[in-house]
Amino acid sequence: MSARDVGILGGTGPAGRGLALRLAASGMKVTIGSRDPARAADVAEGLRSRWPDHELHLAGAGNLEAAACQTVVVATPWDAAAATAGALREGLAGKVVVSMANALTRSGDELIALIPPRGSIAEAVQAATPGARVAGAFHHLPAAALADLGKELDADVLVCSDNAEATGETVALVESIAGLRAYDAGSLSSCGAVEAFTAVLVGLNIRYRARASLRLTGVRKPS
Repeated sequence: MSARDVGILGGTGPAGRGLALRLAASGMKVTIGSRDPARAADVAEGLRSRWPDHELHLAGAGNLEAAACQTVVVATPWDAAAATAGALREGLAGKVVVSMANALTRSGDELIALIPPRGSIAEAVQAATPGARVAGAFHHLPAAALADLGKELDADVLVCSDNAEATGETVALVESIAGLRAYDAGSLSSCGAVEAFTAVLVGLNIRYRARASLRLTGVRKPS
């Protein structure tokens, strides 16, 4: 995976820029995409300036340029994920497209998980890009932890897809990042539960001022 280039749609937000940083630190060539290419370029430059001791192959561009990469991650706000991917569906055809958005809304002091009409954001992205091979992943990783290369990650990532090759490629993408382990969590129909659990983790992080993520016990990956 070290020679692979990854585009991140809507990559200027906290989760997108954190993932872009970690992938670039692992040796990937990463294009941060945005509706505003100038903003994306500023974000990429800011990440390189913050971590001068790391050789980061980061560039900022429009979402169209990010969608031209070999693998594409959708990191927009959840309510824009399907529309953003759908507008680029021709360029995404045949590619692995990773959805990392969670449908959450605030109710008082809590975040509440929403159930999208298709069951999950990942399923909505797949419906909007029928020619792509969509996987859901990276849902439970705190953006602040991703964005801090001075902190070691220690987390498990659940990968859901209806396509075995997309699952395999996404697992490899996840595990290119030091400290992350990826598990095949089944088809896209499982993504509704996976995405919704993010509300619980965010609540824990707020309540305990922590950076809690998911860690599985009792399951051993085949060597």
